Amino acid sequence: MKRNFILGFLVILIAVASCSFTNKAFESDDKDKLLLDLITYVLERGHYEPKSINDDFSVNVFNDFIDIIDPTKRYFLEEDILEFERYKFQLDDQIKNTDISFFNLVHKRLEQRMAEAKEIYQEVLDTPFDYDFDESINIDYKNEGFVSSRKELKERWRKQLKYATIDTYDSKIKSETLKAETEAGHKMLSLKEIEESARLYTRDQLDDFFDFINDLERKDWFVQYLNTIVDEFDPHTYYFAPEDKDKFDISMSGKFEGIGARLQKKAEGAKIVEIISGGPVWRDQKLEVGDEILKVGQDGDAPVDIVGMRLDDAIKLIKGPKGTVVDLTVRKVDGTVEVVSITRDVVELEESYAKSATVKKGNQKFGIIHLPKFYVDFNDYSNRNAASDVAKEVN
Repeated sequence: MKRNFILGFLVILIAVASCSFTNKAFESDDKDKLLLDLITYVLERGHYEPKSINDDFSVNVFNDFIDIIDPTKRYFLEEDILEFERYKFQLDDQIKNTDISFFNLVHKRLEQRMAEAKEIYQEVLDTPFDYDFDESINIDYKNEGFVSSRKELKERWRKQLKYATIDTYDSKIKSETLKAETEAGHKMLSLKEIEESARLYTRDQLDDFFDFINDLERKDWFVQYLNTIVDEFDPHTYYFAPEDKDKFDISMSGKFEGIGARLQKKAEGAKIVEIISGGPVWRDQKLEVGDEILKVGQDGDAPVDIVGMRLDDAIKLIKGPKGTVVDLTVRKVDGTVEVVSITRDVVELEESYAKSATVKKGNQKFGIIHLPKFYVDFNDYSNRNAASDVAKEVN
């Protein structure tokens, strides 16, 4: 009982430490060290099968962390890995001493290498690929080594990008051929135009990915490092930062309080890519897919410009308690700009919940229950959950 009380108290401390990340007076390293210390303490004393944090543990954390952040080996150079390997057998001691110098080194170098990688892929995609030239690529990246020079890195990027683009290129050729055969008057694009279009598609995909990466903050990478450590205890134990815990709760409950729209970050603002049936936006019919949210105001307050803002931060402004009003400055699909007021409400994600149907075949009737996932509302266990919903469908 005493042990459970201590562990419960430590879990509360972890939550407090996590939330205190918003306090700018508390340096990042200090917060991270406190969090690492608390999580390690809980794992060593509360895990059902605690592991020894030793050199073997250190090697596993080292290998897994590098593999997670650079799985295709197209960011780090061999010289980076050699520098990192000074810590390969020291991470157990660093964890025990709440030393995060390994993480700081890797994170700083990753930021540098990813900035360089963006220049490389843009340069590679400026040049047409030669699909008449036969060459091979090894996609078993685990058994590939890190390259030793920028020249070799650029060549690795070139092969990976050509490999990623060739499927799009082939699909576009087939699509154009079909149109030429079935649509009267269709002028088929040249192979040069198709190749350029396929490269542009790959570039757009990478631009979106790097925009997402650029939105990640140091704390997001540190959570990944923590979970690499936690994962060494077992694959079902996971640390959630406060924002991630909120997302997990929404995923598990199948509902949230907000306007009922899914958003995507764009250079011009937050673009509506889906309207959730039954939600406030769906009911009001004031917004549509393709509209871009430029500013967010809270029930009459001065609006906040969200252009260039992290999507997670913009969503925090847009979401809010049921019954409150949010004023959205929106650029409509037709180019006009207007302010739209939406009253927030509980939005249920129907695709999360159990459903049933009956099927007749001959003289037999079959019942089918579709359970997309397990779900429960951790804030109110009396609300709908997977067990009770399945029981209702059975009855």
